[in-house]
Amino acid sequence: MSAQNVNVCDIGEDVKEVLKKFRFQKHTSNSALILKVNRDKQALEVDEQLEDIELEQLQDILPSHQPRFIVYSYKLEHSDGRRSFPMCFIFYTPRDAHMELQVFRQCFQER
Repeated sequence: MSAQNVNVCDIGEDVKEVLKKFRFQKHTSNSALILKVNRDKQALEVDEQLEDIELEQLQDILPSHQPRFIVYSYKLEHSDGRRSFPMCFIFYTPRDAHMELQVFRQCFQER
């Protein structure tokens, strides 16, 4: 059986809705949506949403033993004076994270 046929993680409608709102909201500063894997439910869930946060601050609040998925929107000043808020998707896995949680990352890459 190929990995593409195995459903080991679920992204619920509530999480999809939060992601959609985060994506289309009018950002005025750097913001982050932090998602975590619930091992018992084998599902992705929202951990927290942060406004006006720099990457350095984000690093300080992430747990040292559990992986997280982060959607980060940051302010970009263009040379012509325009401002945009590009988004990036970050997978964070600390060295001491439980191996089972590190493997969950792969199930999202297969989708």
